Amino acid sequence: MLNPMIGMPQGAEWLVILVIVVLVFGAAKLPDLARGTGQALRIFKAETKGLRDDDDDDDVKDTTTPPVAPPPVELPPTTTQDQAPVEDRQADKNNG
Repeated sequence: MLNPMIGMPQGAEWLVILVIVVLVFGAAKLPDLARGTGQALRIFKAETKGLRDDDDDDDVKDTTTPPVAPPPVELPPTTTQDQAPVEDRQADKNNG
């Protein structure tokens, strides 16, 4: 059986809690506090929904066959005779 002293606050208790919060944070800070709490809850809900969606996607991917990689393509050999020598312009800047 639940202890009657432990439970959800009722009408007058909420008013006492509200007065304490106003005294601690000040009336000017309450809108910012509420806004920050709302944004944090929205972000939390979006992230948990994203995690659930990822889990559902993983379940679907496990039932399908993995994609097969295409065979490697051989590139033609390159010749160094046709290429002009590349000058090191950085070394020229450092030497004067």
